Amino acid sequence: MTGQPVPRPSVSELRTTMRGALKTAMKDRDRLAASAIRSGLGAIDNAEAVPDQPATHADGDSPIAGAVVGLGATEAARRELTVEDVHEVLRTEVTERREAAIEIEAGGRADRAADLRHEADVLERFLD
Repeated sequence: MTGQPVPRPSVSELRTTMRGALKTAMKDRDRLAASAIRSGLGAIDNAEAVPDQPATHADGDSPIAGAVVGLGATEAARRELTVEDVHEVLRTEVTERREAAIEIEAGGRADRAADLRHEADVLERFLD
């Protein structure tokens, strides 16, 4: 089996792994890891929430001008993210924490900077 590429986990497998790590962090009372994982999952959810196409509006069928009407009219389409998309979201989260840690440490808050670096390390584990 050597020389064979290791298959990358699917998006749903990655989410499952992150949720499992969240449960572990909560059991271990590691509030920084739990916060980082929640934030990462939230960022992934937010990236999916961007509608692919704008909603269609009714032409005079509604008592409210420009309202969307009909079955499922209030439902927003979700984007299908690839594993690469999810990794990019997580890399952004890691980068933001590392950059913030540098700024905060320069401001004299080494303790908070260390917390942010720990959060970045936690999220970085999901990029392997």
